Amino acid sequence: MKYLVRDKIFAVGDDYWIEDEFGRHAFLVDGKALRLRDTLELKDPDGRILITIRQKLLSLRDTMTLERDLAPLATIRRKRLSLIRNHYRVTLVEGTELDVGGRVLDREFRVDYDGELLALISKQWLTVRDTYAVEVVREDADPALLVAVAVCVIRMAEREREGD
Repeated sequence: MKYLVRDKIFAVGDDYWIEDEFGRHAFLVDGKALRLRDTLELKDPDGRILITIRQKLLSLRDTMTLERDLAPLATIRRKRLSLIRNHYRVTLVEGTELDVGGRVLDREFRVDYDGELLALISKQWLTVRDTYAVEVVREDADPALLVAVAVCVIRMAEREREGD
């Protein structure tokens, strides 16, 4: 299943619908304004919060956290000791690790688990300007989690680029 995400829309205070490949509303991204730290909520079409995305404030490296039902779900960091600049590691609370790598700033990257492709993020085949697709490859994968991971690593890569 593919999810279409409009690029450059995820500012704090912005709300935006992510659509599936058939044009149906799949997720609402709710940017929480007036918060001390960067916070987004990924909601289902009925308004239920699926995942909360937060920038971690007190961290040596840029870190974002994902929460589900007010409980920690995952931590996302740029991978240390990697020769590839845009390489991130997602550590789920139960210990599972996902690798994210590719040309993140170009919106051409992938999310893998143990060498197996979970999601492909690309804008290569899209004609809609400033839009990229999150294609969830495995049927048993969590689409909300993979969309949240894509949003996080793009935000982190852009912040890192701005810091250069």
